[in-house]
Amino acid sequence: MKDERLKKQMEFALEIDKEKNIFRQTHLSGKGRRENDAEHAWHMAMMIYLLKEYANEEIDIAKAMMMALLHDVVEIDAGDTYAYDTEGLKLQKEKEAKAAERIFGLLPDDQRDEMKALFEEFEAHESPEARFVRVIDNLQPLMLNDSNRGGDWIEHKVTKSQIYKRNQKTGSGSEKLWEYIQELIQRNIDRGSIRDE
Repeated sequence: MKDERLKKQMEFALEIDKEKNIFRQTHLSGKGRRENDAEHAWHMAMMIYLLKEYANEEIDIAKAMMMALLHDVVEIDAGDTYAYDTEGLKLQKEKEAKAAERIFGLLPDDQRDEMKALFEEFEAHESPEARFVRVIDNLQPLMLNDSNRGGDWIEHKVTKSQIYKRNQKTGSGSEKLWEYIQELIQRNIDRGSIRDE
């Protein structure tokens, strides 16, 4: 290919297709198969648009949706780390930073810098968009698990304190959705899907 920029963009586009092969612990609604990272990111982007009115602050919706679509691309190399895997979480940041260098490095320099910056902004959890995207990143699997009567929580013996620890910053992105999440958690404690220690 003569056009080097287009060649790099197409290499990246093909590379991110691999995200469809990274399967998460969360099952699709209706007790379906485990979802993959690409499905998770698509679902998040749709939910961000649908639920944008519940963000605590004004957000750039296109930026937030793109952040959602990019946030797990690094798992092509780093793999998915289960939310409650304490050992795996210790190495997650290092593995994902290395993956970001390689995967975003496939792009032309300007797009590499733009996409890597969006990924890092999400990880830093400091901008209004990052805070809201994080809410949706936490809500989406909770919603699916609730729809399946907590099957994944039961399988992994997840406790109330683990879920609350993971969601400790959720209210900073959306007070309203944090209230909803707390109701969802309580419903699953009451039905015995989440261990109340």
